[in-house]
Amino acid sequence: MLTNTKTLYPYQEAALREIFDRFDRAESALRLVYQLPTGGGKTVIFSAIAQRFIQDYGQRVLILTHRVELSKQTSGILTEFGINHITIDRFTQPWEAKDSPDCYVAMIETLSNRLSDKKFSFEGIGLVIVDEAHHNSFQKIFHRFEQARFIGVTATPLSSNNKNPMHDFYTELMVGAPISKLIDDGYLARAETVHYPVGLTNLKVGSNGDYTVKSSDELYGSKLMIDKLFEAYKDNAFKKKTLIFNNGIATSVGVANYFRKVGIPVEHLDHSATAEERRRILRWFHKTPGAVVSSVSILTTGFDEPSVECIILNRATKSLTLYFQMIGRGSRRIHGKNHFTLIDLGNNVERFGPWESPLNWRDVFLHPDFYVQSMRSDEEIEQFMVFELPQAVRQKFKHPEKFRFDVEAVYHEITRQQLRPKAVLDRSLDNHFEICIESAHSYQEAKALSLLLFDDIQYRIRSYVRLLGKTTSNYQQWLADEYLEKLRRLLHQHFRALES
Repeated sequence: MLTNTKTLYPYQEAALREIFDRFDRAESALRLVYQLPTGGGKTVIFSAIAQRFIQDYGQRVLILTHRVELSKQTSGILTEFGINHITIDRFTQPWEAKDSPDCYVAMIETLSNRLSDKKFSFEGIGLVIVDEAHHNSFQKIFHRFEQARFIGVTATPLSSNNKNPMHDFYTELMVGAPISKLIDDGYLARAETVHYPVGLTNLKVGSNGDYTVKSSDELYGSKLMIDKLFEAYKDNAFKKKTLIFNNGIATSVGVANYFRKVGIPVEHLDHSATAEERRRILRWFHKTPGAVVSSVSILTTGFDEPSVECIILNRATKSLTLYFQMIGRGSRRIHGKNHFTLIDLGNNVERFGPWESPLNWRDVFLHPDFYVQSMRSDEEIEQFMVFELPQAVRQKFKHPEKFRFDVEAVYHEITRQQLRPKAVLDRSLDNHFEICIESAHSYQEAKALSLLLFDDIQYRIRSYVRLLGKTTSNYQQWLADEYLEKLRRLLHQHFRALES
């Protein structure tokens, strides 16, 4: 007899009823995708599904995961539901048929190996539950359970491989409670979003469809971007427990070193950490107020720390799934926490829309190619981006009001006067030169101030290039390099003349 020590929320109870109604109505083995936001309790719901299926149908259940942490998390919840189960790993020994448990939990690679060596019996499985079902790797063993029902559970029903869309295997989509509803009903914390525009047109896209680590490290690992990150943290998240997501290890290590140098309690964590190192860092993170973890390719799944107060996206991504996973790490609601801070340094909110905004998941599921192709490009985002220097930077200048420089208006004025287009950049250069010399007493001070103008310079050049029409990213970068060099040369000449 199964005993349940877990109480489901009303929206979880409703989902359970609807899923079993679909089981009953299905004329053949159901292949269903159940979508529910990160933080909505997917593990609890599919454990409740497993419990009821075993009771009502008298068949076994197989639960597939793709990470060790998810297998352990699932096993813990199944135990709370009183479900007789076994977690299959490399140490698991074959069992007698009469000793077979009601439920199996397995990582996909481990199960694939066990199926191949034919030492294990998986007879009587009537339901296969796939956690994080958007991962394409699961499909290689689906044919082994052709007679079973399938439920794929995910926050984002968009395949990790666009050549194998989810609708090729799964025949139905069931959309759960939306993020906005879970926030309004008090189940998820509300995101207070701060967006810092970043020029991304120099980032490269790799074969996986996302930005490469190398190009991301070149941008986000620069001193200017680390300075920008710290200013954003200091202005919005100082002394808050914070998770920083990066794309490259070099960037994350650089961020951790910088934060540590200025006295912030911080640790770096990536996939190369041993299990003990990971446990130590996460224990420290849990018990340390105001702790910061700078991470790479980890903590997006199988990690639950409700006390997180701030999420910083110190990277850009083209992955809808990753976007929701990263933000979801801050959305857990506990006593005294009904909101969290989200700092976006990758134009991700502009690319995907606000985290809590509604999304037509049925269209994403049925027409994934169209959804991916309709995403705003970096060029489109930056075309309408209104850039403003952070207040902390503006305060370093004597007359910050002079930063108001309308590139488009100056361009039209130059055109009317029949001057060469680059006169726009000449006037912009004069503006930046004046701002720097008014606020500095020496060349070294002026040079340091000019470095703070990097984002403003990039924004003005992007605006100028857009007005020209089609130009290459190499030309844009050349203009930026030339601009900075001219500005430094003018500053040097000015202060040398003062000294003579």
